[in-house]
Amino acid sequence: MSMEASTFSSADQNLGLHIASRLVEVGCNHVFAVPGDFNLLLLDQLLKHPDLDMVWCCNELNAGYAADGYARKRGIGCVCVTFCVGGFSALNAVAGACSEDLPLIVISGGPNSQDHASNRILHHTTGLNDYGQQLRAFKECTCAQVVIQHIEDAHALLDMAISEALLKRKPAYIEVACNLADLTHPAFARRPVPYELNKIITNKASLEAAVEAAVEWLGRAVKPVLLAGVRTRQPKCREAVLKLADVAKYPVATLPDAKGFFPEDHEQFMGMYWGPVSSPVVCEVVESSDVVISVGAVWTDYSTTGYSLLLKPEKMIRVDTNRVTIGGGLTFGCVLMNDFLEALAERVKPNDTGLVVYKRMALPPSEPPAQQEGEMLRVNVLFKHIQHMLTPTTSLISEVGDSWFNTLKLRLPRGCEYELQFRYGSIGWSVGSVLGYCVAERQSHPDRRVVACIGDGSFQMTAQEVSTMMRYGITPIIFLINNGGYTIEVEIHDGPYNVIKNWDYTGFVKALHNGEGKLWTAEARTEPELVAAIAEAQKRPDELCFIMVVTHKDDCSKELLEWGSRVAAANSRKPTPR
Repeated sequence: MSMEASTFSSADQNLGLHIASRLVEVGCNHVFAVPGDFNLLLLDQLLKHPDLDMVWCCNELNAGYAADGYARKRGIGCVCVTFCVGGFSALNAVAGACSEDLPLIVISGGPNSQDHASNRILHHTTGLNDYGQQLRAFKECTCAQVVIQHIEDAHALLDMAISEALLKRKPAYIEVACNLADLTHPAFARRPVPYELNKIITNKASLEAAVEAAVEWLGRAVKPVLLAGVRTRQPKCREAVLKLADVAKYPVATLPDAKGFFPEDHEQFMGMYWGPVSSPVVCEVVESSDVVISVGAVWTDYSTTGYSLLLKPEKMIRVDTNRVTIGGGLTFGCVLMNDFLEALAERVKPNDTGLVVYKRMALPPSEPPAQQEGEMLRVNVLFKHIQHMLTPTTSLISEVGDSWFNTLKLRLPRGCEYELQFRYGSIGWSVGSVLGYCVAERQSHPDRRVVACIGDGSFQMTAQEVSTMMRYGITPIIFLINNGGYTIEVEIHDGPYNVIKNWDYTGFVKALHNGEGKLWTAEARTEPELVAAIAEAQKRPDELCFIMVVTHKDDCSKELLEWGSRVAAANSRKPTPR
């Protein structure tokens, strides 16, 4: 990875500008930030870089979510906060990025470099003369942590942290003493050496042995299946999976958090595998297969539907980021996923038996019938019309909750992108993520439009960031699904805590607008109202379109009912007696 660095005169080159240049070099042209007195001098320097734009957010949690969304599209994101009151607020979003394998640079202003030896108690802290609490907190959810207290080693520390984030695809933490940001140093005065990341190299002998074992297994298989997981996110990984599928002729399914990573119009694509809540027929084909090549899968209680899958390691070839395991036994390390898939594609023999089985059982897609006049809008009818909205230039973002289950059933046309936060599942993630994703898309694909599906409970967590969208001219279509509570939690374990206060959501968004920016709102309680609202929103590509749809509190997908009961059973297991 090598990129040309921006240049300034030696008089201008200071630590803050050097940080900005390094971010731009690795493809991060926006920083999501909230000002505070420990990072103000640093923000002044970041503002000077002509290729780095600042996006000022309402709070640090949302700024972190926005950087998460930006990283999903651009490959790296950045959030800049102040010390403790800002850093601790952003911590939850950074933990989510860590869980979801997203390179996210956290830059925090820190105490003056002279304060560390002073034994003083500072504001914004917990009242102790211990300035390492924030650093220790971020150690739990970042792959690298550096504290820049001396200008002499700033260059090396900064490069180490950013490199680790890119190599390990995890967040990195950079704390900058508040009095250093405008200082110059000879390391910044000359053109910096462009980034050149160390490459992890496959062990040739291990690769050959892994391919040999996999070919032997597949040669004995009757109806093998290819299953793509979330760690195939990188374009090279997706290409390698596609190449293997084209050669092998196996049917292909994706796990829920990998939706959109394999072309859904491909003739071998079956749908989503998620145990008992899979796409029609997919569970039966996958779990009856004698060999499943699982690529980049991460198995959690959520992805296994409360540990209820019948798919067992004994009949899987597990292809992880740098390891291949055959049948839960033989393991071959130092084998990169791409290298293995490409080498296997060179040797595998076609076998379409599983695909024939799937096609024999598959049913043509169907749609719910139109609603009666005056009938309250049904959730399945809502998503029928969202399906019709999807085009090759659409990006669909789903909030945690019943939106998961409904959007995962939609078929994406080639080019349509999809995002959800599956492993971490932080309610409220999508509002900030929509902001960051839209900022990234506007930079690289201005013709695309984001469609977001957000539940009312989730929206109340992070709603204020819609004002930031209007401030920066971000124009998604947001469906606010108003059913009066936390539906996903109702189906796992119900109680009075799952009921929320109903808002005038369109009135709230209009108040955020306050005459500044471009906003259009609508409310839909019936199917004709929904159809009219969607048609109008599509005519307004230069406005943020906010459509509140009202559904019954008990109207949810059958998949959520099944999944919720199984996850509840897993959560409620009693301790094993001693």
